[in-house]
Amino acid sequence: MVEVMSKRKICVVITARPSYSRIKTAMVAINKHPKLQLQLVIAGSALLDRYGNACSFIEADGFSIDEKIFMVIEGENPTSMAKTTGLGIIELSSAFDKLNPDIVVSIADRFETMATAIAASYMNIPLAHIQGGEVTGNIDEKVRHAITKLSDIHLVASSQAKERVVKMGEYEDTVFNCGCPSMDLAAEVLVKPALDFDPFDIYKGVGEVLDLKKGYIVVLQHPVTTEFEKSRVHIQETLDAVKDLNIGVLWFWPNVDAGSDGTSKGIRAFREANKPKNMHFFKNMEGKDFLKLLMNSHCLVGNSSTGIRECSFLGVPVVNIGGRQAGRDRGVNVIDVDYKSEKIKSAIKSIIEKGQKYESDHLYGDGHAGEKIADILASVSPNVEKKLAY
Repeated sequence: MVEVMSKRKICVVITARPSYSRIKTAMVAINKHPKLQLQLVIAGSALLDRYGNACSFIEADGFSIDEKIFMVIEGENPTSMAKTTGLGIIELSSAFDKLNPDIVVSIADRFETMATAIAASYMNIPLAHIQGGEVTGNIDEKVRHAITKLSDIHLVASSQAKERVVKMGEYEDTVFNCGCPSMDLAAEVLVKPALDFDPFDIYKGVGEVLDLKKGYIVVLQHPVTTEFEKSRVHIQETLDAVKDLNIGVLWFWPNVDAGSDGTSKGIRAFREANKPKNMHFFKNMEGKDFLKLLMNSHCLVGNSSTGIRECSFLGVPVVNIGGRQAGRDRGVNVIDVDYKSEKIKSAIKSIIEKGQKYESDHLYGDGHAGEKIADILASVSPNVEKKLAY
C-alpha cells in the first residue's frame, strides 16, 4: 500500500486591500507546491466596498476563500481600531479552530494583523510573519515588532530587516530574507510596462475622464494614526498642492486607519466645492494594474509604503509626505517633504521638469519572493515555544 502524505495547511489571513499584493505571488506558489495546501481567510477592510473590496480581485485570480471575517467597527479613531482588533481575535479564533491550519501567515503591519497574531499564538498554531523588522512611523511600528515577538517564522523583505529581527532576540535560523512578494508583481510589470487597459472603463471611479497620454501623477495618502486628528488638515495641503497643476491627477482612496474619516471628508468636500477638471478618484485597483499605472506616471505623491517599496523596484519617482514612512529603508527615487502645499507642489514640479526615471533597486527583493516563501513554509520545522536567542 502506498502511503499518502498529507499536505501542510497554510492559512493566509488578508485584512486589507494592499495586503493582497503583498502576498499574491506567495499564494500562487503555495497553491502549486506539492507539499502545501492553501487556506484563505479574508477579514477586516478587505471585505468592505467603502475601502475597495478585495474579494472580487482575489476570486478572479482563481483563489477560493475559506472564511470571511467581518470585524471592522465604524468610527475610524483609536477606540474603533482597538475594538476592531478585539473582535478580530474572537472571530479569527473560531476560523482557526474550524480550519485547523498547520501554519498561519500574517502580513506586514496593519493594525488588524495583531488579531491574527494573537489568535494563532494563543492557540499554539505556528505563526509566520511577512515583512517584519522594518522601521516606520505610525502605529505600524508597534504592531510590526509585537507581531515579530509573537511569530515563529520570520519572512523578511531585506537584509537590514533580517538584522533587526535577529537583534530583537529571534534565532537566526528562523529568519529568512525572501524579499517582498509585491516585488514579484513589479518585476512582471518591468518586463511588460505598457498601460494596456483603460482605468476609467474598468475601475470607473468618480471625476473627469483624463487623457493619460498627456501625462499624469498618482496620489495615495493615508491618515497617520498617531496624528489622526490632523488628517483633514494634512489632506487639504496635498489637495491644494495638486489642484492647480496643469496635469492629470489619479487619486486613490485611503485605508481604514484612525483618521480616514477626516481624510475622506476632506477629499469629498474639496471635490464638491472645486469640481476639479484634472482629477479622477478611484477606490481600488488590481495590484498589477496599479503598478502599471505607476510605471507610466510622472510620480507617486502621498505616504503609501508603495512609494518606498514597489516604486524603488520600478524606478518611479516619489514625493513622500510627512512621517508615516519615517525610518523605512528607501532608494534614491524618494523625495521627502512636510505637510506644506508649496513644498509638495515644488517637489512634483521638479520631478515633472526633469522627466527622470531611476534604475530598478532590489532593496526589497529580486522578484522571486513567492517561490522562496512557499519552499520555506514547506520545509521549516516551527517551534511554538518562544525563547530569546541570547
